[in-house]
Amino acid sequence: MPKAAFTDVQTWVFDLDHTLYPPSARLFDLIEVRMTAYVMDALKVDHAEADRLRKHYWATHGTTLAGLMREHGVDPGPYLDDVHDIPMDSLTPDPVLARQIKSLPGRRIVYTNGCAPYAERVLEARGLGGIFDAIYGVEHADFHPKPDHAAFDKVFRTDGLIPENAAMFEDDARNLKVPHAMGLRTVHVAETHEPSPHIHFHTDDLSGFLARLI
Repeated sequence: MPKAAFTDVQTWVFDLDHTLYPPSARLFDLIEVRMTAYVMDALKVDHAEADRLRKHYWATHGTTLAGLMREHGVDPGPYLDDVHDIPMDSLTPDPVLARQIKSLPGRRIVYTNGCAPYAERVLEARGLGGIFDAIYGVEHADFHPKPDHAAFDKVFRTDGLIPENAAMFEDDARNLKVPHAMGLRTVHVAETHEPSPHIHFHTDDLSGFLARLI
């Protein structure tokens, strides 16, 4: 059981999308539609090219936004407002997860490649509002996205966490590589286990995993 590996953890870092809510909610499907539309409008390309660029920028820059900023100088503010303007009706409160997170000793934070206002809406819809000490979005990382080292460095320094006394929960395995190198405990939250030296633990049941730590 993993409990012994977390006894000195003082800060618990949670990704948002597909970590604090299940992929079955399909929020990202809605966001991706808006991303493609935004790329079409910003770059004056057709739908097929916009969709290709959206995927290409995610793969090569970490997020579509990072690619648009670095390669086209797109203003991040209007983009973030637009692509995250989606309904939350597919989300339902999860009182069990809320209880497990609230039971964790120490500081609890959310760190997402989305923006903080979007994260707050998701947390409210999941019944997780008010249980985190801080919420950090890509704007708090100077718009550097995970998995960039600069992104983690900025957010973690802003929060003041001690990497050796922190743990991170994340659905995207590539986003755990830098936290592992910095000294955090890493937990991959996903249906499929991806064995890797930078992943300490894997779970497909976040509530169940947290219950074993407290």
